[in-house]
Amino acid sequence: MKKSMKKLLSVTLAVAMAASLTACGGKAPESSSSAAASNATGEAVFKIGGIGPITGSTAIYGQAVKNGAELAISEINEGGGINGVKIEYDFQDDEGDTEKAVNAYNTLKDWGMQILVGTVTSAPCIAVGAESNKDNLFQLTPSGSAVDCTKFENQFRVCFSDPNQGAASAQYIGENKLATKVAVIYDSSDVYSTGIHDKFVSEAEGQGIEVVADEAFTADNNTNFSVQLQKAQDSGAELVFLPIYYSQAALILAQAKQMGFETEFFGCDGLDGLLNVENFDTALAENVMLLTPFAADAKDELTQKFVASYKEKYKETPNQFAADAYDAIYAIKAASEKAAITPDMDASAICDALKKSMTEITINGLTGENMTWTADGEPEKAPKAVKIVNGVYTAM
Repeated sequence: MKKSMKKLLSVTLAVAMAASLTACGGKAPESSSSAAASNATGEAVFKIGGIGPITGSTAIYGQAVKNGAELAISEINEGGGINGVKIEYDFQDDEGDTEKAVNAYNTLKDWGMQILVGTVTSAPCIAVGAESNKDNLFQLTPSGSAVDCTKFENQFRVCFSDPNQGAASAQYIGENKLATKVAVIYDSSDVYSTGIHDKFVSEAEGQGIEVVADEAFTADNNTNFSVQLQKAQDSGAELVFLPIYYSQAALILAQAKQMGFETEFFGCDGLDGLLNVENFDTALAENVMLLTPFAADAKDELTQKFVASYKEKYKETPNQFAADAYDAIYAIKAASEKAAITPDMDASAICDALKKSMTEITINGLTGENMTWTADGEPEKAPKAVKIVNGVYTAM
């Protein structure tokens, strides 16, 4: 009995000492739910993470997103931050791989991430979304366009979804009378490509477009497109629609030239990066059109300021992905100020606040004027298209 009493007394004293240390700010650790995010000097900050490929086959996209977000954050911090609180940013490379994207997400969680801008490409975005949903952590992707990139209520996006890109492409081609006979070449093994393709085909007839050839390839057979191009040529297609990525598009343009197939080509945001393909003759891309919400040669003040700052800092012309990321950061700023979040809030509380405030803001960005968001995470803005002329993207 005495031993039991002594044991109980020891436990009681231990609990009391731990409580005393916590109350006095002593050695007991603070919980992540109550500790304010801070930088190395102890200054309170908002911690925003980013995930995307800065190595690998889609590195052009990831590097642009990283740069665009950094530029916006730098501007915001120079202007006083979000309600007087600065932003700290950490971008992790996922190489476009789902497993590495989840590892990157966990690394950022350990760092203290409160908001995620990412991921850049669709499959990693979907994989990370399953994790961020479980954690109730706010996720805004600049460029993840697959339907399931906004599957959960904590997920929003800046770009159009794949089906919306497909519908908008059919609408743009039809309303601008670019062609009535269209061939499609797409990657049936890729969620991005098939999502755009399926919606385009279903919307084409309503826009007065006849799909005269509908040709697929897969990731296992994506270097020789002679069969697909021959069928497109034989069909009498006036335009070839390419809902694919720039690396395959570069090969298609070169092979079309070799076989003497002269036609118009129209793609979506996956073609952004075409002019930067190594050893690609950019003359082959002359007059190629793509649905994209950003043109670096636009004359509005915001675009000109952004392009000038980007060129000065990164020594290159920004693409749509950089613009998407720039707008994403400013959307987070607007939503954060609308919700009056503070850095001492944990990620879940911030997420709950932003899920509501994102549907209450309107921003004029690089990728659209009067942009708003629906509760299911989708942006509402007018579609735009650009044409490659003399090696540069030109607004149509």
